Amino acid sequence: MSDFLLPKLPYAYDALEPHIDAQTMEIHHSKHHQAYTNGLNDAWEDMSKENQDQGLLMILADLDQLKPEVRDRINFHGGGYNNHELFWESMKPNGGGEPSGALKDEIVKEFGSFEKFKETFSVNTAAIQGSGWGWLVYEPKSKKIKFKTTANQDSPITEEIVPLLGLDVWEHAYYLKYENKRPDYISAWWNVVNWEEVESRFSRAANTAKALFTKYR
Repeated sequence: MSDFLLPKLPYAYDALEPHIDAQTMEIHHSKHHQAYTNGLNDAWEDMSKENQDQGLLMILADLDQLKPEVRDRINFHGGGYNNHELFWESMKPNGGGEPSGALKDEIVKEFGSFEKFKETFSVNTAAIQGSGWGWLVYEPKSKKIKFKTTANQDSPITEEIVPLLGLDVWEHAYYLKYENKRPDYISAWWNVVNWEEVESRFSRAANTAKALFTKYR
């Protein structure tokens, strides 16, 4: 049997108010993330024991090894499961502000300033057609951080890129409070970003790439 469980939130549903409301958080976590969890468990049962033994992240890093009939399900539900786990951990009460240390230096080096990074991230994430995610990622090929978007529940891991910070812009993530005003949701979200967690991911990013992606070992 598969045993993926819905991860517990590291804070209460109302902890991110007023920026993200409690009702949205509860529905997003207990309904939508639970649905990805259930779908992942179902798809996992249809994989070979050899594939199962690799674990979810290794599978996402090499989806081509899967049978076609299970590949899309793992991409969607497995990506959704992991994306949301990263998303919850990327936020905290009384968050926001700016990163520090090596991550701040890299952001300034790549984007020119933290404010220019925020603008690039916000404008391009708001412009996603339909459902998807905006990401700050570490690209092992160039050894640089980059901004990118993914559609639906696709994980950056499937492109051999390490996710550092992701923002969910599916309508279920914001519609109850912000209706169709996606830019307002994005602007508010910056106030709950957990930069300490993102800095920690960045500090481990090169090692994460070596562990997940064969060509970087």
